[in-house]
Order: sequence, then structure tokens, then C-alpha cells
Amino acid sequence: VQLQASGGGLVQAGGSLRLSCAASGLTFNTYAMGWFRQAPGKEREFVATIGWNGGNTAYADSVKERFTISRDNAKNTVYLQMMSLKPEDTAVYYCAAPDRSYYYPPLRYDYWGQGTQVTVSS
Repeated sequence: VQLQASGGGLVQAGGSLRLSCAASGLTFNTYAMGWFRQAPGKEREFVATIGWNGGNTAYADSVKERFTISRDNAKNTVYLQMMSLKPEDTAVYYCAAPDRSYYYPPLRYDYWGQGTQVTVSS
């Protein structure tokens, strides 16, 4: 399984970014997917998850109503649309997949992408 995250960058507070994660090596449309982030000096934290058909989503309280997770199963890609960004959103963002299909919400993620840096300036 390979997960390739992209779309990070430097943005001013209040701005927007869309992250993408291209997946291969799994039957994508049967796997829930998740986004996590890790800020410097902090532990990795959950951001959002989406079910295999996109019908179920869940978010960390800190990003609710600002971030939207979505997926395009035809493109084997999961997205994270981030709006109204804050300096505290600065982190490396990772996409992840559980080790089994038709598993939602995942309690454990076994496959991780390499991460993409998001920096929000004040």
C-alpha cells in the first residue's frame, strides 16, 4: 500500500488549502481513509476520517466546520479541504488507511503516507 500526500504549503491565516492523497496497492473503494497531523513538539492527532463510500465522515472538534474530507473513488484519492486556517493548524499532515476493508470508523490505521507540510502564518 502506498499513500502519497500533496498540496501542502505556506498560507496566511484565514486562507485555504486543499490536500490530496493518492492511494495505490489497495482496493480503494472498500477502505475508509483518515487524515492526521503532527505539529512540532506535539503528538500526532486525528483530523478527519471518511467511510469507503464517502457517506460517513467524522472530524476533530478543532477543525469542525472549517475542514472537509472527501474522496473520489474513481481517482483513488482522498482530499482534505481546509478553510479559515489558523496558525495552530501548522503541522505535517498525513493520510492513512486501516489494515482492513469495510471498517468504519477505523480504530487503528496501519498504512501511512509521507506527510505534507502546512504552515499558516499569522
